[in-house]
Amino acid sequence: MARILVVEDDDTIGTAVARSLTLHGHEVAWAQDGGSAIRETARAPFDLVLLDLGLPDLDGLAVCREIRPALPDAVIVILTARDDEMDVVLGLESGGDDYLVKPVRLAELHARVRAHLRRAEAGRHDPPVDLGDLTVDFASRRVTVAGTEVHLRPREYDLLARLASQPGTAVSREVLIAEVWDENWFGSTKTLDVHVAGIRRQLSAAGGASMPTLVTLRGHGYRLDPPS
Repeated sequence: MARILVVEDDDTIGTAVARSLTLHGHEVAWAQDGGSAIRETARAPFDLVLLDLGLPDLDGLAVCREIRPALPDAVIVILTARDDEMDVVLGLESGGDDYLVKPVRLAELHARVRAHLRRAEAGRHDPPVDLGDLTVDFASRRVTVAGTEVHLRPREYDLLARLASQPGTAVSREVLIAEVWDENWFGSTKTLDVHVAGIRRQLSAAGGASMPTLVTLRGHGYRLDPPS
């Protein structure tokens, strides 16, 4: 199945989550503080990280920023007792792909893990899409601009790939949330906006003489327009 790192200082929660994930066939490592999490990610790759923000030694947001470069293709799901929208945005901007508010129900946790791992395999047989200097290669999950790779986070890639699969077509926020995150997902819609902003920053920094435009459709969603 998948290699999963659980970063949680609470013995009861950590034991329950790690045991449940193991019973579902995953290979699980458990770190009880930020320093241990950073060392774990330096030693071995992981497919998914469950990261509690309330750690005893380091701020969880700082840990997220530290481990993201070491795990560019991993999904980082933030576990937080902070249901404030600004805390969610800060977590996503620090490198997180998704979040769950504690206390986390194991059924919801497993559903979210399955959705993220399944999405990583989706679209592998579709041909690449070329939109001017931008190429989205579904088989390799690579994005390039004029031949130079652009390193997107996993959910940023999934979001761009979904829009690139139907260039020029309006896609609602509800459809994007359901297809890129989870059809049963609920929470702050800022999750989508933060990832769109990240895509725009990365593509803008990559340059390119002929680039598509990621258009915001107020009250509806987004559209990726081919270059004119």
